Amino acid sequence: MAGHSKWANIQHRKGRQDAARSKLFSKLAKEITVAAKMGDPDPDKNPRLRLAVKEAKSNSVPKDVIDRAIKKSLGGDAENYEEIRYEGYGPGGVALIVEAMTDNRNRTASNVRSTFGKYGGNLGETGSVGFMFDRKGQILYPAEAGDADTVMMAAIEAGAEDVESSEDGHVIWCAFEDLNDVSTALEAELGEAESTKLVWRPQTTTELGLDEAQKLMKLIEVLEDDDDVQSVTGNFEMSDEVMAQLA
Repeated sequence: MAGHSKWANIQHRKGRQDAARSKLFSKLAKEITVAAKMGDPDPDKNPRLRLAVKEAKSNSVPKDVIDRAIKKSLGGDAENYEEIRYEGYGPGGVALIVEAMTDNRNRTASNVRSTFGKYGGNLGETGSVGFMFDRKGQILYPAEAGDADTVMMAAIEAGAEDVESSEDGHVIWCAFEDLNDVSTALEAELGEAESTKLVWRPQTTTELGLDEAQKLMKLIEVLEDDDDVQSVTGNFEMSDEVMAQLA
């Protein structure tokens, strides 16, 4: 999982294999197509599309893949995706939010419910855990972007709410509706970010031991492997020792 934050979105773990990387590209392209279809196909006129393209570029999605995803939204044969959020609990009582884009709600709901049940989780109703998270804009920068004070000052000037700096890098938080403006201002000061996206930020976290962590990681991995699932977020954290044993 990403070193910037122990409970960060699992899809950004380092060391993914080629097959998983291809799946990530597909999910990022799907977000681009949906964003372009829902708004304007010009990123300069569509904030959601602009953020989707920015996140795709930060994950090294090729330009031709991005362009094809935008063009796909203009065709009459583009799929009609529905955005759905699932909420529930995983092993260790960890609250989980699963965001999906699907052209078949029944298929996706069945798969997600089955996965929760098979791997020690419990799917709940919408809103059952959402109150434990805040919807925020998250911008990640590498440590090389500057020292903590430099990044903090740039973030404050850009209108961010909070900064978490460590030897791994900088996590900058802002109001979800300000993400586009804050990220654009930071890019002018610090250069291109590693990641720019909307996330669910947990208000509190649950620390897991090795056994619970292993079970939770398996549940999350299977959920993420579903083509309809865009992201999985949990309110957990782990000690360095547990993370080392999971590696």
